[in-house]
Amino acid sequence: MPTFQANQSTCALFAGSWVLDESYPLYESSKCPFIDPEFNCQMYGRPDSAYLKYKWKPLNCDLPRFNGKEFLMKMKGKSIMFVGDSLGRNQWESLICLIATATPQSQMKMVKGDPLSTLNFLEYGVSISIYRAPYLVDIDVAQGKRILNLDKIDANSDAWRDANVLVFNTGHWWTHKGSLQGWDLMLSGGKYYQDMDRLVAMEKGLKTWSNWVDSNIDRTKTKVFFLSISPTHYNPSEWNVGSTTSTTNKNCYGETAPLQGTTYPGTYPDQMKVVDTVLRDMHSPTYLLDITMLSELRKDGHPSIYSGDLSPQQRANPAHSADCSHWCLPGLPDTWNQLLYSALFY
Repeated sequence: MPTFQANQSTCALFAGSWVLDESYPLYESSKCPFIDPEFNCQMYGRPDSAYLKYKWKPLNCDLPRFNGKEFLMKMKGKSIMFVGDSLGRNQWESLICLIATATPQSQMKMVKGDPLSTLNFLEYGVSISIYRAPYLVDIDVAQGKRILNLDKIDANSDAWRDANVLVFNTGHWWTHKGSLQGWDLMLSGGKYYQDMDRLVAMEKGLKTWSNWVDSNIDRTKTKVFFLSISPTHYNPSEWNVGSTTSTTNKNCYGETAPLQGTTYPGTYPDQMKVVDTVLRDMHSPTYLLDITMLSELRKDGHPSIYSGDLSPQQRANPAHSADCSHWCLPGLPDTWNQLLYSALFY
């Protein structure tokens, strides 16, 4: 066993660097039938493969290697639910691929739906689900308008209550404007708003979520995790700070290697201040999967134009169409799940 400390106080899991390891990736995309086209970079023509070969090396310990069979044995009879946006789905698909490819003989049953999809590993009685709730709080429809209710969470939350492991995330949808915006009005404190400072709105929504968790989750039977903000890489000037090589890239397209070192020269997402503030005020602690910095270093990990969601015309125009917010699978979310695995079992 590597020098992984059972008491994690001595191991800074989320500080470290990316090192090449030829024994990676942990699975092949062709062996996992659950990867959505938008994350399936190998199938959609990504020509390079070095990005698959990096493992996360914390500064003063090693991460235990993910073992899918051991995961099922330890979680026997239990349920795991990811709740959030498409980055939660990115992590869910990674986890079910990590387990399914390690236990190809096991019987599985997939039930797909909206907002809830679940893969059951039948002989272990383990279910792994994704529940789509991009803001965590409710969106109600009244008179044809979508109302983002910053004070209400009960339309979604009944489905979450009984899971044994909950992994929440939110972030990207709070900043969306124009056609990408997921609501028409916001409701807070009994008043309707056309708009408000998005960080203020996110904090109000997250407070509603944290109050619900504190009041409704029995921590003797449920572990609660929160995935920190997953970074985007749309601005090369962020990671080329101090670099002498000029780049013609407009975003993550053409990036094939992570940043060296342990820190990202660009800006840290403002939304993390909101997450930190809300989590700090909770009565029962929520485990922060603090993946922001280690993910910032992976400018090479996004689908860019190698996404099955893009048309040939879009693929021909990387400057406009590249996806630099989601992540290829296999890829970075496998590391998020290795960190989840070590937090659960070590």
